[in-house]
Amino acid sequence: MKPKTVLSMEQALSLPSATLRFAQLGWRVIRLEAVAPGRDYPGDPNRYIGSRVADDDRHSYFIAPNVGKEAIALNLKEPDGRDALHRIIAELDVDIFCCNTIPGRYQSLGIDYETLCAIKPDLIWAGISAMGPDYPDMPGYDPAVQAMAGFMEITGEKDGPPTLSGIPLVDLKAGDEVFAGVCLALAEKAESGQGKRIDVSMLQAAASWLITTLPLIDFDCDPSEITRSGNEHRKFIPTNAYKTEDGFVYMAQGSNVQWQRFIAIPKFAGLASEQRKSNNGRLEDRVNLHAEIAAIMAAHSTRDMLADLAGAQIPHAPINTITDVIHMEALAGALTRTVAPDGHSVRMQPAAVHIEGQSGDMSFPAKYGAHTGAVLIEAGYGDDDLTAFRSRGIIPDQ
Repeated sequence: MKPKTVLSMEQALSLPSATLRFAQLGWRVIRLEAVAPGRDYPGDPNRYIGSRVADDDRHSYFIAPNVGKEAIALNLKEPDGRDALHRIIAELDVDIFCCNTIPGRYQSLGIDYETLCAIKPDLIWAGISAMGPDYPDMPGYDPAVQAMAGFMEITGEKDGPPTLSGIPLVDLKAGDEVFAGVCLALAEKAESGQGKRIDVSMLQAAASWLITTLPLIDFDCDPSEITRSGNEHRKFIPTNAYKTEDGFVYMAQGSNVQWQRFIAIPKFAGLASEQRKSNNGRLEDRVNLHAEIAAIMAAHSTRDMLADLAGAQIPHAPINTITDVIHMEALAGALTRTVAPDGHSVRMQPAAVHIEGQSGDMSFPAKYGAHTGAVLIEAGYGDDDLTAFRSRGIIPDQ
């Protein structure tokens, strides 16, 4: 597939995570940030989150989602700023436009689908918002949508408070839906020649993951089936985190065959009973069973438990720290990398899937507005135009 050009008015994480996937494919990604004269911290607020890495506007939380991208800044509240955006789309033959501002701002900023597809009829347009265009003024951040979508209600200890996931699941889910939607739209465009509008609701995307809980309501489920259960699986028994002499082991059993292999391990042979031969029987006796397994595990080292479970081909894992994960042999060749301006090499998360020929080396994120002049010149503006734009607050004064 010929590399595409993506223009993305993006901030925070949901959309930058989507366009990162395009950048990893080798596509040209131009991230568009706002010009707001007088602001001390211009552009994407995430530029200023975490420790300072390169300079005032490239801090640690901003780096990984924004590698491999160009950066421009325009004041879309001004007609000339909107005209410049439209000219870039036309002159650079932009294939995909993305945004993650609230839908109520689309028209006033000149980024609505109708306006942009009038400029480029085959444009693929994708927007992320909290609850879709039917809720045009609803802002959305990952933690709030995790709460709204029930994620926090089903995460955490049974007797503990609702708990936020350790990673921004909703942001990343919404970003992946943009990536998938754009790829589907490109496939359709190859046949029809037409563009497409894609609206991703963070709430709907999150709720689509409630596949193991939400449908149970119409099966007259017990309330315990749709609330917090700690590290224990609600249905597959035994699946839980168990403390060992010197750490923890997570064990996940999903079949009666695995149970038979498990009780063939001498340490666990005493757990066998007629009732426990089936998962439903183990479910009825889960409190006693978990307690008995926990007592055995606690008497042995993590190393011994991992060896026993591996020998019996029981799904299991140590509970790794993030430092452990970055050193895993299985990921060593998959990690992506960038190099900071001071020459410091930075290891980052792997691409979601391996694609032959895809490079893991990504350019370091650009400073705020760094490519504005170059992109505008590419769109046909001259130096005098840029000078005038700077003086009137249309582009950054750089």
